[in-house]
Amino acid sequence: MDFTAKDKAGILVEALPYIQEFYGKTIVIKYGGNAMVNDDLKQKVMEDVALMKYVGIRPVIIHGGGPEITEFLQKVGKKTQFVSGLRVTDKETVEIAEMVLDGKVNSEIVNLLNQRGVRGVGLSGKDAGLIRATKKLATVYEDGQKMKADIGYVGRVEEIKTDLLEDLLDGGYVPVIAPIGVGENGESYNINADYVAAEIAGALNAEKLLLLTDIEGVYEDYHDKSTFRSSVSIAEAKDFIKRGIIAGGMIPKVEACFRTLELGTHKTHIIDGRLEHSIILELFTSKGIGTQVTR
Repeated sequence: MDFTAKDKAGILVEALPYIQEFYGKTIVIKYGGNAMVNDDLKQKVMEDVALMKYVGIRPVIIHGGGPEITEFLQKVGKKTQFVSGLRVTDKETVEIAEMVLDGKVNSEIVNLLNQRGVRGVGLSGKDAGLIRATKKLATVYEDGQKMKADIGYVGRVEEIKTDLLEDLLDGGYVPVIAPIGVGENGESYNINADYVAAEIAGALNAEKLLLLTDIEGVYEDYHDKSTFRSSVSIAEAKDFIKRGIIAGGMIPKVEACFRTLELGTHKTHIIDGRLEHSIILELFTSKGIGTQVTR
């Protein structure tokens, strides 16, 4: 479709009130899914973040890296097992996860931002004790009953120290954070990036948390596109989890929304990262995309 000059002007005018609303606000982006492995989508996401930065928004990126970790584990002959969307992580696996997330994925994102004139700064949760962590037990449901399972060096966020992040944001930098936490005795914990993003958004009193994923959002029945939900309450989402409507890797995403809303983040959105410029479509258009999880 060819846009006329008038069409393009209309798009900019539509975006203006949202640019005004979000100017100076912190928006946390959980970057993951296909948008991290598709080269063209990578470029689009970084363009979105650059635009956010240049119109006065303070973006913070927390990234995943599950496919890259799985690929490396396969190379060394280790099988991957998931429980409730969380990777079972022994000592060797957490060392590999830290190497891949901090050494490979993080530096690539920072480089892509820097190429667009955005001053990205790569961080691990271990830097300056940014993410203090303890062991997390996975939640599983059997016959409708809630149970706990030990899945190794998988962490839960105990504390976020925001002073470093606030200094970077005030200095005009974009923090890019790998979801590795540090335990009481210096041990590393692999933490689901959705949960890290939720805690950081809450600690920074962010305006929004955007979770990029590989589906359009929440459906009551994924096989029936007419059941798509543009908005879902915490109570409804908890019921969907219990009934198995929300399952697997979607569980950490909706639980992240619950947590960050409890901490005071104003709005949360699960959006389709496979769609080009999904971040801009959510932020700067009246219709938006994806599913909003509300209090």
